[in-house]
Amino acid sequence: MKVYIKNKLISITGKSFVTDISGKSVYNVKGRAFSPTKVKKVCALDGKLLYKVRNRWLNIIIHSSFIYDANNKRIAKVKNRFFSPGYDIEIDGATYSIEGKWFSFESKIVRNGQVIGIVRRQLSLVSDSFELETDEANMPFMIAFVIAMDNICDNARK
Repeated sequence: MKVYIKNKLISITGKSFVTDISGKSVYNVKGRAFSPTKVKKVCALDGKLLYKVRNRWLNIIIHSSFIYDANNKRIAKVKNRFFSPGYDIEIDGATYSIEGKWFSFESKIVRNGQVIGIVRRQLSLVSDSFELETDEANMPFMIAFVIAMDNICDNARK
């Protein structure tokens, strides 16, 4: 399955659009106005919360973001690598990573050594835009993963 994640051009809350290949909305990403940790919620179209993403309070060298489930339990820590390109996710029982530079146009999502998805940065002069390709069952978590990496990338630039 392939989806497109596009940050809204002008948004106080940090809203993003998640659409399928035909342009139909498949998930909603909502943010909070004036959130110091850039809290964003990945929701089903009916409004049901699937995942919450927020940055670590203090990011100096290694920038991190956390992914929470619908019960507000922290299930993953996403962090950039200090000396090599890419991102790592710490989850009980599985090792996830993004292989490739985030500013490159294509990166592989790897779980336990196997490629499970592809993230492609879409060329846009005005807002961040990504193409995500993965299994439908993994899609909501992978969307949260991309949102977390985008938060980290935005935080590292500031």
